[in-house]
Amino acid sequence: MSESIRPEIIHRFRLWIKEEKMGKKIVVLSSSPRKGGNSDLLCDEFIQGAKEAGHTVEKIRLNEKEIHPCQGCYGCAKLGHCVQTDAMQGIIELMLEADVYVFSTPVYFYSMSGQMKVFIDRLVPAYAKMTGKEIYIFVTAWDANPRNLESTVEAVRGLTRDCFEGAIEKGVLFGGGVTDKGEIRKTAFLQQAYQLGKNA
Repeated sequence: MSESIRPEIIHRFRLWIKEEKMGKKIVVLSSSPRKGGNSDLLCDEFIQGAKEAGHTVEKIRLNEKEIHPCQGCYGCAKLGHCVQTDAMQGIIELMLEADVYVFSTPVYFYSMSGQMKVFIDRLVPAYAKMTGKEIYIFVTAWDANPRNLESTVEAVRGLTRDCFEGAIEKGVLFGGGVTDKGEIRKTAFLQQAYQLGKNA
């Protein structure tokens, strides 16, 4: 005679079913200073696909948020939060509740945008709590060679791979060979971003 299924297993299974029906919570972090710029448009296409798949998405345009640079005071190590008061607290709260993060950045001069770097620096008080997240990384640049954009992806991975415990990288999209705002519309990259969102 088979043993009965333990109640806690049944409870966890019911929670899993509920989460699957509700979809995932996704935070999209767009660091382009150009609204409607190439990397920003990748975010929008991903969001469209993700919403069609039943997920809940919050897009955050970092350039439109008041985010002060880290002051290197290590006050967060003592307090558990940054000593500065700005938009980061609200962003961190959204990220802690989310299942998926999308990091999107243009490359203007060799690496991620300044907006993204300042944002990443300010995650120091909270990154240890951001466990088991699914990660997508989008990079756009005038350079069409993906190998030359790999260093930017690796810079983002310094956070997502090395700091977020249990993170799973689900997709990396190199949108190379685009310069002018909106030029990415002439490429297949938007469709790729849409499919990543659809399959998130």
